[in-house]
Amino acid sequence: MRTTEEKKILFVLGNEQKPDRFLEKLSGIQRENIIIIQSYGSTIAPFGDIMRDMILVVHLENVDEIFVAAATNGQHKTSEIEKIIFENKELQQKIQTLDYLFKNCMPEFPNVTLREWFSVSHTHPDVVQHSINFIRQHPLIPAHIKVSELSLNEDRLC
Repeated sequence: MRTTEEKKILFVLGNEQKPDRFLEKLSGIQRENIIIIQSYGSTIAPFGDIMRDMILVVHLENVDEIFVAAATNGQHKTSEIEKIIFENKELQQKIQTLDYLFKNCMPEFPNVTLREWFSVSHTHPDVVQHSINFIRQHPLIPAHIKVSELSLNEDRLC
């Protein structure tokens, strides 16, 4: 990615992506014009913390462009989530209760179970594209803000 323009750019990175390594690969952008928000995955909830932070950053910092990063090197491991969350016997009853709530009470997670919500591949193109479309259409994000996908792998930015 190369640019010589003086514009503020917001990057939404997955938590597995190292900001220092990411910044090393950017050229032509002054570091003071780069803002990074990190999260586990690229899924953006309608009124979640990530979306709130994005709205605040866009308005307070006069952001011109947003990039939602998608790791293409498969760092997100569903098996780790399975081990941490679903193999814990103490959590099984709570998971059952949350599954009920997800199914019946939470409109931002329609028709999914807790396992599906945790296990969704945050690097899957559909998930990233859904988040990008949601950001573009959010009523509190100005229409002139450009929102794009940024594919990342260990060797280069795409």
